[in-house]
Amino acid sequence: MADWHAPQGPFDIPDVPDFVPRWLKPWLFILFVLIIQFSSGGVYLAAISDMVGSAALMQEDILMAGYASLIGLAINFAVMFRVKFRFSTRSQLIVSGFVLIAANIICAITTSVPVLVMTCFIAGWFRMQATLACNSTIQLWLTPSRDMAVFFCYVYLLVDGVIQLSGLAAIYTAFFSEWQYMNWLMTGMLALMILLVMLLVKPVRGPMSLPLVGIDWIGGALWAGFMMSFTFICIYGNHYDWWDASEIRWATVTGLAFLSINLWRATFLHHPYISFRAMKNRNVRRATCIYLVFFTLMATEHVFEHNYAAAILGFDETNLIDLNRYALVGIALGCAFTYFTFALRKWRYKTMTAIGFALAAGYLTWFYFFIDYGIEKEMLIVPLLLRGAASVIISIVFLTSIVQSGLPFQVFPQALTINGFTGAVMGATLGPAIIGEWLEHTMASNAALLSANIVDSNPAVDLSSIGEYYGMVQLQALIVSMKEIYGWLLIVALLSLLTILVSYGNMRPFAIFPKWSSIRRCIKYLARTE
Repeated sequence: MADWHAPQGPFDIPDVPDFVPRWLKPWLFILFVLIIQFSSGGVYLAAISDMVGSAALMQEDILMAGYASLIGLAINFAVMFRVKFRFSTRSQLIVSGFVLIAANIICAITTSVPVLVMTCFIAGWFRMQATLACNSTIQLWLTPSRDMAVFFCYVYLLVDGVIQLSGLAAIYTAFFSEWQYMNWLMTGMLALMILLVMLLVKPVRGPMSLPLVGIDWIGGALWAGFMMSFTFICIYGNHYDWWDASEIRWATVTGLAFLSINLWRATFLHHPYISFRAMKNRNVRRATCIYLVFFTLMATEHVFEHNYAAAILGFDETNLIDLNRYALVGIALGCAFTYFTFALRKWRYKTMTAIGFALAAGYLTWFYFFIDYGIEKEMLIVPLLLRGAASVIISIVFLTSIVQSGLPFQVFPQALTINGFTGAVMGATLGPAIIGEWLEHTMASNAALLSANIVDSNPAVDLSSIGEYYGMVQLQALIVSMKEIYGWLLIVALLSLLTILVSYGNMRPFAIFPKWSSIRRCIKYLARTE
């Protein structure tokens, strides 16, 4: 992206007055970004069962709202630098704080699905913008050489770590009071952040104010519509019985129409929201393929783990959410490992990808061999550690590869939007949809086989015991089906690992972010050409 830049003098943040100690200034912005990330766009998916019970909503409705927040986050990538150079950090944080407060209040009281989804989409957009405002301010403090491999280790430790911690906070808040209290708590924390920003952050503007002209807002809306349609199909597909339902057919037609219009517009627009140059980039395409395979393998996290722990092991909500602590440790270990090997020692992309898939294979292997009725909670530590570490390693490595893809900076944010959608949205919805449908068909087949065996071995079954037998059959079918699917996924993981090992790849990370002054000049040129 640019030449290496040596650090010049002690780090300071001119946006913060001098009466605040210099060493404290970066930590102030880390506090801000933690509060912003904890806000979760207004919906806390860990408390989904409590929301279903009190808000008269389906589980799919709340999942759709949660992923709408991620879509808003992904759509923001393409314009986030333009917004950064148009408004001061102080303005971005204050406006984003008020939007997130409104989102938390609306999500706590509304029972309208369209309102919930649109609120979360808008909240996701502003949450990403506020996160960029904070992280870009302290980027040189984290990595004076602007090494993005180092920076992304911090980003994923922060983002994925907060996901686990916010789940813990939401469940324990709901356990001791009501689930809405998490929204009220975050409303108070966001209000505290706004107060601190007003008191401690000055409205410092850059040497030039860049207008928001030349942005393909229509294209952004169409891409958001396509992503929403795709997510709707994956989340509601099983509920509506896929394409037998008019809702799924209309979502498919709408999504294809939005995608077709966007691709057509990209053929003649000078600056489309996402250009063909970003779509065709080798690193972007490689990352998309890896994400689809890897996160499909990891989709058992969303489909199996909750059912297994709740229905078979008998865990209540607090015991279920305690598993987040093991995943959090895995995330921390994965980020630390990636920092010392990939970021500092510059291990190859191929090596890190192989390690990520090896950890994923270890996760699947553990469940294939040890899944049973009576395992202890502590036995789940190992697979959850492996899952957490594998996910962050793959995410950090391939996001870094996009920075190192050779794209000019005006196209680079578009590649981030593609990466955000394929990694965060498609990875979290397509895989679970496939695995969930697979589990349903496998369970039906195994349940029929087990029922026939029970009838054959007990021809004089008492009618009063049919319910008990049926429950036993369903439980046994669930275990057998999970083991079967884990086995097939393990085979795919091992084949993927073998493919990676025999492939050629000697590239090492050297993803250096350009100076902010250079980015400002680039954006100014784009604005002038429009």
